[in-house]
Amino acid sequence: MKLKVIKRPYQRMILVLVSVLVCTGTAMKPAENRESEYFSIAKNIDLLGEVYRGVSENYVDGINTAEFMYAGIDGMLETLDPYTVFLDEKESVELGELTSGQYAGVGVRIAKIAGDIYIVSVIDGAPASKSGLRVGDRVVMVDEHSIEGKELDEVKTFIKGLPGSDVTLSVERYGQKKNMRFRLTRQEVRVNSIRYAGLFGTVGYFEMNTFGNRSASELSQAIHEINVAARINNRPMEGVILDLRNNPGGLLDVAVDVSGLFVDKGSQVVSTIGRYPEKETGYQTQRVPVVRRLPLAVLINENSASASEIVAGAIQELDRGVIIGDRSYGKGSVQSVIGLPYDCKLKMTTAKYYTPSGRLIQKQHDWTGGVREVMERPEKPEDEEIFYTRNGRKVYGGGGILPDIRIEGDTLGKYQAALRKAGMLFRYANKFRASNDSLPAGGIDRSAMMADFERFLEHEDFSYSTEPELLMDDVKKKLRGQSGGLAGKIETLVDSLESEMKILAGKQKVKESENIALALEQEIMRHFDEEAARKSSIERDPVVKKALAILQDSKEYRKILSP
Repeated sequence: MKLKVIKRPYQRMILVLVSVLVCTGTAMKPAENRESEYFSIAKNIDLLGEVYRGVSENYVDGINTAEFMYAGIDGMLETLDPYTVFLDEKESVELGELTSGQYAGVGVRIAKIAGDIYIVSVIDGAPASKSGLRVGDRVVMVDEHSIEGKELDEVKTFIKGLPGSDVTLSVERYGQKKNMRFRLTRQEVRVNSIRYAGLFGTVGYFEMNTFGNRSASELSQAIHEINVAARINNRPMEGVILDLRNNPGGLLDVAVDVSGLFVDKGSQVVSTIGRYPEKETGYQTQRVPVVRRLPLAVLINENSASASEIVAGAIQELDRGVIIGDRSYGKGSVQSVIGLPYDCKLKMTTAKYYTPSGRLIQKQHDWTGGVREVMERPEKPEDEEIFYTRNGRKVYGGGGILPDIRIEGDTLGKYQAALRKAGMLFRYANKFRASNDSLPAGGIDRSAMMADFERFLEHEDFSYSTEPELLMDDVKKKLRGQSGGLAGKIETLVDSLESEMKILAGKQKVKESENIALALEQEIMRHFDEEAARKSSIERDPVVKKALAILQDSKEYRKILSP
């Protein structure tokens, strides 16, 4: 179908709607229904155009017509799901970076901590690493742009640019009297989707944080390198852990390729069904597996979504490995990217994912934020609907992937969460790094570290209040100005309760002290050596420990995979 582009502003909306019409397969309907739907669409497009024109030309205040149209498109799509979105030219470029894992920049990851922009990771071999930038540096200027008050996304646009172009970063480094300036030449930076790979005993561990264009080959290469290193040390790899926790997913074909590294060639991994069931599409692996026989554990949690769930579901239902962790997110919908005029795109949900046994990965979410109900909603599936794996094991529906072994990872205590939110662990690690050229040879003295950390918190005026204490503060504020004996008695009672709460808050701090010491030690280590810090964190991870125990107990492993 050839679309003629008319240069009236509201025609952008028409093109979006026509693209939706073409890509959702309206032509599959009977002729009389199709004709009726075409008429309805044409009528409503005409109505939309007239509303847009009328408001743009006659509203009491001036209207930015482009932003007004974008707002209209966004509002319409908000009645669907959060994955169906309109992307302007800038957002389209960012989508390309996410799927390719490649961008033109200097090789740093930045984050906003307690209102300031810090470098939180530096990629080895990238311009930032070569120049001497390091974790903990606070960004204050990018070229002539002051960073104060800027949002994270805006700062990222300042740092990125054309390959070969220069950018100057001014940073504040703890302990330095003057800001430091680094002039860097941007280059194509490739982010490996394998965040960490290593050998723990005789088990290979592979942490994968996304599913981009190169992810399957990157995982295959990591497996090969760890296997070679193991053989050189006369300790052949005897098991594999694939960690997909907090992996939000990515490309469908990459999920199939990653599954193909572990399951037999030609295995059905996933199927997609769109608006019309007769258009079901199945996806089979096309490669010979690189890990055919070794015991396998896949780790997932509530933040594992989309492609992560495809891989976990296939491994589970083909009885190729054990799934360990917590129930996954339940994002089982397929997005298609449709090109629009003026370098814009429409990313739209066009189908849903189903595991080999027929389980729907998508969880029922109440996403619609509009005041009008625009979708025909199917009946909610039963959470306990039973499906069966290849070996005849029971698995359950309800959205997401339910692990074979449920175990939660470490959760932050309330005091530790408050410290992290205020950036105290990160900033203390900066202080420690500024005072030490390297980590102490005999390890960090935890007692001395925690005593120094307490002094640091006092210097930073950090105070911790529990939620009940905050509520009591509100009560005291409301009592001020009240007169009479009753008010005085209540205030005395509140003071007594507040004293008790302070005691409880102190006990909470003591209870969490060991975990906070470990977290602080981990953060300090990360400022010196990110890879070593990650290895240390993995070794203490309770979910990884469970996976190692299962993989090293062949009898227990086989028992889990038996009906």
